[in-house]
Amino acid sequence: MTRQTTTQAERTAHPDAGVAVLYVCAQRGQLMPSLAATRAETEGRAYATALGLRITDTITDPYGEVDPQRRAGWCLVRALAQAGTIGTVIARWPAVIAPDGAADTRHREIQWLQDHGVQVRYSWAPLAAAGDDR
Repeated sequence: MTRQTTTQAERTAHPDAGVAVLYVCAQRGQLMPSLAATRAETEGRAYATALGLRITDTITDPYGEVDPQRRAGWCLVRALAQAGTIGTVIARWPAVIAPDGAADTRHREIQWLQDHGVQVRYSWAPLAAAGDDR
């Protein structure tokens, strides 16, 4: 019997698309500060279940920093992608990664994830129907 081992390079080259992290970066409301984050997490988990994805981590960041690489949570997402331990990142919508005014930054981050074999999926119903990276 032969034992096969997977090298770090092989994991990075072929991450399991069924293994996902849920990324939540939501603005806090004045009356109900956790409502947006709670909705994003609930929606993301339901979306993952519907697609048969297994969420291994829920990673959160406080809302406000435009550059995702300056957020601790997003840096963790990148580290997991680089290690080849995730195949999918679920976020509520594209502005979670970087706001519309910084679309070039968002595209840079999505491209970086794709270069590491990781897809980005959006759980918000109108975008979820499209089912692709943006």
